[in-house]
Amino acid sequence: MVKVTFPDGSVREYAKGTTAYQVAESISPRLAADCLAASVNDVTVDLSRAIESDCAIKFFKWEDAEGKHAFWHTSSHLLAEALEALYPGIKFGIGPAIEQGFYYDVDCPVSILESDLPKIEAKMAELARNKEILVRTEVAKADALKTFTEKGDQYKVELISALEDGTISFYTNGAFTDLCRGPHIPHTGFIKAIKLTAVAGAYWRGDEKNKMLTRIYGISFPKKSMLDEYLQMLEEAKKRDHRKLGKELELFTFSQRVGQGLPLWLPKGAELRDRLERFLRKIQKEHGYQQAITPHIGNKDLYVTSGHYAKYGKDSFQPIHTPFEGEEYLLKPMNCPHHCEIYRSKPRSYKDLPVRLAEFGTVYRYEQSGELHGLTRVRSFTQDDAHLFVRPDQLLEEFEKVIDIVLYIFRTLKFDKYTAQISLRDPENTSKYIGSDENWEKAENAIIQACKEKGLNTVVETGEAAFYGPKLDFMVKDALGRSWQLGTIQVDYNLPERFDLTYKGNDDKLHRPIMIHRAPFGSMERFVAVLLEHTAGKFPLWLSPDQCVVLPISEKFNAYAEEVVAYLNANDVRAQIDDRNEKIGRKIRDNELKRIPYLLIVGEKEAAERAVSVRAQGDGDKGTMSLEQYCEYMHNLVKAEIEANKMH
Repeated sequence: MVKVTFPDGSVREYAKGTTAYQVAESISPRLAADCLAASVNDVTVDLSRAIESDCAIKFFKWEDAEGKHAFWHTSSHLLAEALEALYPGIKFGIGPAIEQGFYYDVDCPVSILESDLPKIEAKMAELARNKEILVRTEVAKADALKTFTEKGDQYKVELISALEDGTISFYTNGAFTDLCRGPHIPHTGFIKAIKLTAVAGAYWRGDEKNKMLTRIYGISFPKKSMLDEYLQMLEEAKKRDHRKLGKELELFTFSQRVGQGLPLWLPKGAELRDRLERFLRKIQKEHGYQQAITPHIGNKDLYVTSGHYAKYGKDSFQPIHTPFEGEEYLLKPMNCPHHCEIYRSKPRSYKDLPVRLAEFGTVYRYEQSGELHGLTRVRSFTQDDAHLFVRPDQLLEEFEKVIDIVLYIFRTLKFDKYTAQISLRDPENTSKYIGSDENWEKAENAIIQACKEKGLNTVVETGEAAFYGPKLDFMVKDALGRSWQLGTIQVDYNLPERFDLTYKGNDDKLHRPIMIHRAPFGSMERFVAVLLEHTAGKFPLWLSPDQCVVLPISEKFNAYAEEVVAYLNANDVRAQIDDRNEKIGRKIRDNELKRIPYLLIVGEKEAAERAVSVRAQGDGDKGTMSLEQYCEYMHNLVKAEIEANKMH
């Protein structure tokens, strides 16, 4: 018999070899019917997996991330089965589950086009109705190689060659067999609704030197109504696409002449960005940060010392050569080495710490052209960067204060749903990282403890740490339920060693400070992109580049409208004029589409009374106000927005 411990702490005994499905069935037939996968001792497995020893068990339904992952992983195998039936001779790369759905990379003898997707969907639906069981088989490496060599599937052969014997498994559904670790859902009958969403090119293993494969993306659901909701969300996402809104609202643009991935901020976008920067600068000042400014380039030796050159040198912008032989500079990929040198510029005492250096520093990274995407993936971006140099006894308190700043920003900008992701190093592959095991352990423990003290909802991701230290990333859900990484905090024991940073302790000896890297926005570009899509371009009043637009009802009131605009701008209300020779109804419609919070209509009555007729975006008529009253009204609204989320 084996003892099985359930999430509530209760323990039951079962015969050795009982499957996870049978355990679920023993609790409730309904539970067994709804389950898609299980975890045994924290390893996610198929429900058909036999339990051979004492263990802790959990069950996953569609509502759970693990359940969705198994569901979409099986859907990728169903896609592959359909493709093999429709396109004889097709070869398969990899087909994983992703955050929303799945994809499969294939090498097809004929081109697969967007127009072919409905046919493939229909075949998948046909096969799904057969309720094909996903059968797992453990396979010796030699046999696995023989199977796919005979099939002529060179991509699978390459993958198998890198695996160790005794770790290889196949899954078969219907006529299709794939190399796969699993887990999978019990059978394909759970898959009731399928949508293949896109066809794209993808280099085998992400390497441009390899062959370009066809990548087919898709998503699936256990109910058609869920697919309908998803497709509706996609339509809304298209409307909210930051690239579309950025153009409509005249925030930013790109130019081939300037270069790929190098954004140009237009006046309204620059105003928006400036307000975000001022907002953070104010918070930083209140928290004892000092502003720094550093050059956009640095001597190659700076990045050799920091370790960035060894890590990123090959994949970054190449060195800048000067007229002096052997002298090389790099466009800075990070601000941290420059800040280390600022810290080193004078002797430090334990009384001086913490030293908090902040900079809106622009950095440059050579992203592959296929990876570039609007403002979310660019080659030049500005980090709201700060580096805190602290004593060991200050680490926890300072880390928690940084968390407070991040959460304040989220509250103010209405990012209400977020998870804190603790990113640790991969213990199986420590060569990817720099620094001693002891320092890594200390840094990881500090982050875990700070999250516990703050009561954050956390997930732990092993292998996602930066190369120089563990980090805390904030995963934010936007208004459409999509997840974005915004804001990061990292603990670093390594750069202080590399740059030989010291402070004199109260024992008169030299000690090493600990470094905290912090960027609540992450980067200004990415943050603005996410904010645009989250708000659909309807920014909070305090942040809007244009808080109001003045609309004269005819040309004869243009002079008064200009007077109003001048008065408002002089009194800290951001205003513009729409003096086009158009009917007032047309002006109202056009400016509502621009998402300007307030429309101020002026005609004969308003000009005579030195007033404005106020109309709120989405909220209709607010009556007539004098210019003084309107300014006070706006100032109070802005104050209320800021005060509502103030840090205590």
